[in-house]
Amino acid sequence: MNDHPAPTGAAPRRRPLRHVLARRARALTEARWFALSVFVLIIVNAALLGAETYSGLARDWRHWLHLAEHLCLAAFTVEIAVRACAHADRPRDFFRDPWNLFDLAVVACAFLPLVRENTTVLRLLRLARVLRTARFLPQLRIVIVAVARSLPGTVSFLLVGTLLLYVYAMVGWVFFGEANPGQYGSLGRAALTLFLLMTLDGLGDAVHAGLEVSRWSILYYASYVLIASFVLVNVLIGVVISSLEEARELEREHSPAPDTPSVPVPMPMPVPAQAQAQAPVPVPNPEVDLRTRIAVARRALDDLEAVLPPLLVTHPPEPSVLTPAPASAPDTAHP
Repeated sequence: MNDHPAPTGAAPRRRPLRHVLARRARALTEARWFALSVFVLIIVNAALLGAETYSGLARDWRHWLHLAEHLCLAAFTVEIAVRACAHADRPRDFFRDPWNLFDLAVVACAFLPLVRENTTVLRLLRLARVLRTARFLPQLRIVIVAVARSLPGTVSFLLVGTLLLYVYAMVGWVFFGEANPGQYGSLGRAALTLFLLMTLDGLGDAVHAGLEVSRWSILYYASYVLIASFVLVNVLIGVVISSLEEARELEREHSPAPDTPSVPVPMPMPVPAQAQAQAPVPVPNPEVDLRTRIAVARRALDDLEAVLPPLLVTHPPEPSVLTPAPASAPDTAHP
């Protein structure tokens, strides 16, 4: 006889290695201490970048600053590797997230020979790491997404503003070019003057200078201020607020609900065998379930019968149908 029993079909099937790796890496990246550690690392990297702007400190602590920079780069590389391992079972999902692409580009560019030899580009890339704080701050992430989504509306605003500046600059050059050549001597100077007036800076001096040329200049400045400083600016604010609401809706869709637990409940695994024996799980009775369904169907039919008579008032039944059958008459006549 064979001492080793044959394997049964109920034996659990081993999961692939990449699924196990993705599950463990995902549990690590979703941990709160992991996000806090990366956030602190980004702040430390920003502090090191600011310390290098002081010549004396950078000269005395040059070796330690370079060592700290290499340690930060190694830590960022490990972080990206862990995030990539969290998507080992679904590699395409890693590249669908724009924040993952941004982090990967910032970290990977630091290893390029051309970038490492250029100090200015390397510092700019290190500065870009500070922008990664938006990944861990939801409110900042909403603002960045809102700014990105408001770009199409901002482009339209810039086109309308440019057209407005051109028209008013030409009118200003015609009326004030000879009297005030320093501000309206050319199209460029007039456009620059009007652009500064859009912020209402120096408006009083400009109005007084225009009144010395003509009293009608008050209409020129009043109309420009109303259109440029009030109407266009309010339109821009409206575009940004609409984009901010859209960004908040996107954040709510992508972020899990606060009341929804991250682990499905209930979990059958942690329940011990003794507890299962003391409190057996009730098995649903198909007879009771069928009776419940029949009762619900009867209730629905009763409700339907209560609704049907008002609908049949327009077609009343014939009197002969409502009269009793004549067969019962002999029984009452002959007792």
